[in-house]
This record gives sequence, structure tokens and C-alpha cells, in this order.
Amino acid sequence: MIKRNRAVISKFIIHKVGNKFNSATNVFSKEALKFDQESYELMMPFLLKPFANIAESYRFSHHSNIELNELNTYSSEVFKDDESFVEVSKHIVNHLYEQSNSAQIKIGDVIIALFEDVEYNETLTNAIGIFKIENKIDFFQTYLEEDNFDVFVQKGISTKKLDKGCLIVNFTDDEGKVVLSVDNNNYDAQYWTQHFLNIKFADDSNQHTQNYMEMCKSFSDEIIKEDFGIQEKSKFLAHTVDFFKENENVNIHDFKEELFEEDDKKKEQFDDYKKHYETLNDVLVMNDFAVSPIVLKKQRAKIKTEIKLDTNIQIKLDIDAPDAASEYIERGYDEEKKMKYYKVYFNEES
Repeated sequence: MIKRNRAVISKFIIHKVGNKFNSATNVFSKEALKFDQESYELMMPFLLKPFANIAESYRFSHHSNIELNELNTYSSEVFKDDESFVEVSKHIVNHLYEQSNSAQIKIGDVIIALFEDVEYNETLTNAIGIFKIENKIDFFQTYLEEDNFDVFVQKGISTKKLDKGCLIVNFTDDEGKVVLSVDNNNYDAQYWTQHFLNIKFADDSNQHTQNYMEMCKSFSDEIIKEDFGIQEKSKFLAHTVDFFKENENVNIHDFKEELFEEDDKKKEQFDDYKKHYETLNDVLVMNDFAVSPIVLKKQRAKIKTEIKLDTNIQIKLDIDAPDAASEYIERGYDEEKKMKYYKVYFNEES
């Protein structure tokens, strides 16, 4: 979603956020941090790399007026005058503190950074990053004392994975500022995205593609697999991916005609399930939308088409060959062994 080739950190500060539920207070730095070269070269990819492949973007939300969204206001202030960075960073941490409404909300270090020359949508712009470090790892430190090396344990921040982070991009479309978010410690789904950031998914092809494919995966599990078996589930998912690959736009009528052909029962089941899925997940699955190639690629990678048998045998179907399962696999029942079986046809093995 973003490119960081030219990006630089222009301002950087670390505070500590407490938890008002257990009376842990915030601790603030007085001024921005100045990096040494080694720390800077580790910090840049640690903070920005998680956002490089994110397809889904958000926009700020508010129940009455978007101007009352705290993070929208704070980011606008910094984008307008970066001299306000340190003071605004404290307001951001105070706002995060106010969302700690239960004992399970973790205290932690909060990194706030201002980036310049971040590329988004082929435009170089600046962005504000807010990162919460909730977990620290143990590591060994060695030292020399009286001609002998000794060792002790310290706690530090792992450079492998962010706990929580968001990137507010100084890029505005019809829906507002672009916001990207990651949450790898999703112990409270509402805490970060809803209560702190107060964001909603953007109304774009990325989100429409994801919603539709997520619905299809749920439909394959709850309806196709239960009524027709795992082989039919895998075929449905493979044909779904194939349909998305071959069409720049998805129309639900064309989708049903191609995947279900003359099977009116399955078409009706799909329509009923779509309504159920929308209500259950509080989401609108569009009937006509442009396909997002980047989301399709990510969703395709998540789809599993293995048939796992209780005899410790797995049959893996190729997601890019949707007709192979029906052409070269037969399912039956052996009366003598009183067991189900799959018969697989092939020319050569490798």
C-alpha cells in the first residue's frame, strides 16, 4: 500500500502509556529523540515495513462530526505545523490512556513518528505513525568483569513484529485522510481501531473484494462443505478465484450463473447466505464492484484446498485448476471395506 524507498523519519518521540483501570499513569518524554545511525537503520524498517503490503485502508469516523475525531484533529495539526509535534504526541498518548477501560488493556511504550517522503498512490507525502509496544522479549547481555565474561538478562523490543501500529497518511480523498492499521495483539478488537482511532473501512475496491471473498469462504465452509462435502467446497473456492482472475468487475448475477449454472437451489442458498452474512457481520457485500488484484492475491494465498482424511492421507487440490477435481478425482464407497474412498487419475508422478 505504501512505498518507503525514500521515506525518512523527521521527528520521533517515545512516551509510556498507563492504564487508568489499575492506576498506572502515563510517563512523557520532554523532547524528540535524536538517532544514532545504527538505531535509525533498524528503526525505519521496523516501523514502516508492516504497512508495505496492506491492501485495506481506513478513514476516520465520528458519530456526529468528523472534525471531532481526536486523531483526525491531532494529525491535521501536525501536518499543518510540525513544531507542534511534541505537544500533540502527548495529547495522543492521553487519548490512548482514556481508552484503557479494563484491566486487560496493556501498558506499554508508545512511539510517535513523523515521516517524510512516504509514497502513497504514486504521491510523495508525509505521514504520522503511532505504535504501541505491549510485549518485550528477554535477551542475554554479556559483559567482561575481572577477566571473566558474565551474563545477565535484559528486556527489550523485538524488531521482528509490531504489536499495534497505525499510519496516518497526509493524503485525502472523498472519504477523508487515509489510515492504515496493524494489530498483532488483537486481545480486544475494539480497543485500537474503534475506541482509539475510531476508523472505518474505506468504501473502495479493496474492501469490496475482501468482503465478497470472505463471504464466499464462509459460504463454502458452512453450506457447500456441510451439504456437498470437502471436494465440492474446494471446487467452489477454486472456481471463485478463477472468476475473479478472469473478470475486472464482479457482478453477482454473472457470478452465480457461472459457478452454479442451472442449479437454482444453490443460487437460492447463496442469496440467503449473503443476507445472513451481512447481518451477522454488520457488513455490506456489494453486488457489483471492481476487482482489486492485490486483495485477490492475498485472499488466494489464504485459501486452503486440502482434503484431510482420517487415514493420515491428504489430497491437495490446485487452486488455479478448478476443473481438475471433477475431471480426475472420483469419490465413492467400498461396501467390502465399509469405507469411503477417492480415486485419483494421472499420467505421471513427480
